[in-house]
Amino acid sequence: MNTAQLDRRHFAWLSIVAAIATIALKTIAWWVTGSVSLLSDALESLVNLAGASFALWMILITRVPADDEHPFGHGKAEYFSSGFEGVLIFGAAVAIIVTAVQRLFAPQPLEAIGLGLGLSALSTVINYGVAVALRNAGVRFHSIALEADSKHLMTDVWTSVGVVTGVVMVTMSGWLWIDPVVAIAVGLHIIVEGYRLVSASVHGMMDGALVEDRLENIKATLDAFAERGVGYKNLKTRRAGTVSFIQVDITVPRQWTVGQGHDVLDEIESRLASIVPNANIVTHLEPKD
Repeated sequence: MNTAQLDRRHFAWLSIVAAIATIALKTIAWWVTGSVSLLSDALESLVNLAGASFALWMILITRVPADDEHPFGHGKAEYFSSGFEGVLIFGAAVAIIVTAVQRLFAPQPLEAIGLGLGLSALSTVINYGVAVALRNAGVRFHSIALEADSKHLMTDVWTSVGVVTGVVMVTMSGWLWIDPVVAIAVGLHIIVEGYRLVSASVHGMMDGALVEDRLENIKATLDAFAERGVGYKNLKTRRAGTVSFIQVDITVPRQWTVGQGHDVLDEIESRLASIVPNANIVTHLEPKD
């Protein structure tokens, strides 16, 4: 079993467990206080759970080997996870805003605020730790599903900070309208994050090129062969989930033998594979001029 795939599954399970724990904590916090802003925080954690579960499903699909119908594998499945989580965020935002507007016109006093804030703070610490772990894993394994989950969790962290601040302000001032206003702000904030996730998913499905630093490394590697009379043209790259694709035409002197050309292609592909792990590399040999 591929080690990177195994690790990605573990991080997805970590996100699911964290989502379940924070849902429980935030729901209790809302139940004991009656705060609609804490309710909005709990609803966002429900989205976290759905998104993390879908991300795990998509990661499992990426493990399916290439077949006749999908000769380049199933790496793009992770982009569905990012888009799905973005859509879920939109739905949660609408529910939060509708509930908050209703409470704005019918404010209610808050209760057991100390306990509620303590539970919310604990859930925030959990989310922050998991978000950092997912972010690092997403970068390490080039997993958009883990990266999207990390961004959503970090959004949840800042949401919780805002909610706690709002509840504290209600306690200190006695202005009950602050609670639903904070909840509305939370809803608008996560709409922006949902848009970003959907945009990233669409960009990935459109076969975007590799990031600039990877392209520069690839070009530098190919340029290093120039002193041996080897050139290149028509360099194309794209990324599909955890898999990168590199396609390039290699030009060599006409007097070279087939064996010489084959050897240099092997060397080029080996060097490219060392700087772009898990890459599908296609080279085409052509005579110069």
